[in-house]
Amino acid sequence: MKKLFTIVASVAIVSVLVVACYAKDVASSGEALFKEHCAVCHPDGGNIVNPQFALHGKDLKAHSITKPSQIVGKLRNPGPGMTKFDKKTISDKDAMKIAQYVLKTFK
Repeated sequence: MKKLFTIVASVAIVSVLVVACYAKDVASSGEALFKEHCAVCHPDGGNIVNPQFALHGKDLKAHSITKPSQIVGKLRNPGPGMTKFDKKTISDKDAMKIAQYVLKTFK
């Protein structure tokens, strides 16, 4: 009986850890990070401050932005009207996730 309890308890702990890891991965996905930091001004890839600088593929290409690193550059050194996101606010890893999400989602 004691062995059965140990096995059940172990399975329960592993299950909790797996769920916690999954939740963390989802919370730090490019989509979640975009919603947290960008979606207020860029709903559905638009731009409520300056529509000319929307995040849709044609708009990005019109401004010669085609690579994730260029989007990260804009996060770090934006133009007028956009909040600057330093590395303390959004890590390089998370900034790259956002950039990849933007390019994939708003083609």
